[in-house]
Amino acid sequence: MSRVRIRWNFNLIPGNLINPSIYFLAAVWHSHSEHLSTIEKDTNGDALWVWCYPSVTAELRTLLLRKCCLTDENKLLHTFVFGQYKRSWFYITTVEVQDSPALKKVTHFSIVLTAKDFNPEKYAAFTRILCRIYLKHGSPVKMMESYIAVLTKGICQSEENGSFLSKDFDARKAYLAGSIKDIVSQFGMETVILYTALMLKKRIVVYHPRIEAIQEFTRTLPALVWHRQDWSILHSYVHLNEEELEALKACTGYIAGFTDSEVSSRSDLYDVYVNLADSEITISPVVKEAMTMGKLHKEIGQLIVQSAEDPDKSDSQVIKDISLKTKEILATLASLTEVSDGNEKPTLNTEALKQKRFPPATENFLFHLAAAEQMLKI
Repeated sequence: MSRVRIRWNFNLIPGNLINPSIYFLAAVWHSHSEHLSTIEKDTNGDALWVWCYPSVTAELRTLLLRKCCLTDENKLLHTFVFGQYKRSWFYITTVEVQDSPALKKVTHFSIVLTAKDFNPEKYAAFTRILCRIYLKHGSPVKMMESYIAVLTKGICQSEENGSFLSKDFDARKAYLAGSIKDIVSQFGMETVILYTALMLKKRIVVYHPRIEAIQEFTRTLPALVWHRQDWSILHSYVHLNEEELEALKACTGYIAGFTDSEVSSRSDLYDVYVNLADSEITISPVVKEAMTMGKLHKEIGQLIVQSAEDPDKSDSQVIKDISLKTKEILATLASLTEVSDGNEKPTLNTEALKQKRFPPATENFLFHLAAAEQMLKI
């Protein structure tokens, strides 16, 4: 079993070893990122929390060590993982050390970055550069100089370690990086269950033994409700740990990824359970009524499948097709609302909904959609 030790804190590095501009970091850090750290695994098999800036809470340190594969007993190397905890995103790149004079007693290390934005490609590219710097120098000083350059100028470049430009990675690209077509290829008409759950802001839990499969699948799901462009619902790497689960339960609706099969027995955590390994979707009895499928859902499902199976359409075009259908549904809902009692936000007129004589499943869906959009009178 690996042990965890803390070796040194960046705050303790003598000032004359550091470019003075690095201290500017303290003033601007919180508007961009929260912390940067390094974890090493030495030749004794111990995991060491080597360095961090600024200092982190014991809670966050424990969480990041759990996410870092260097403390994992199965010894699988995950080159890049990402996730979210309490509105902060973490990105971890891990590399094996080979022939590095600066890290003679180190077998692997991880660069850990936490940030306020969702952008896996951006932080994967940047942490890879930081890894190359750390491999060469074995010290955080040079790494921090590159970090501060990105923080203040949005760029760091060197012939040796590669170049990084922040503006190459906008949020929209990150939102569109997954493949809706792959999801539809796997689940077909059942994709409409995922669509409905997301529209109604339900809790979706996804299981697969491989974290890479979990992350690729879960990061794509919010695109099914593109009109919201809300990736804060994504928790792509969750452990069955009490603190993590309590933080998850505090969220209204979410997409949570687990690699532990025991999550299937935790019915308190989900409304919809996706066994990604077996391509199975299960609806919890608790939400069966709200998730009742009817003619409208069949129409949506057929549209999703037909669009996704069109070889001439890209993933972004499929997302656009689904989004147009969503706008139709929202327009129908908006036509059934009224503004009353001085409230600025329109609320659903349930009588107007009943007078439309929609099929029961459609009426039921629109009612629960109004509830999800906080359009019901309290």
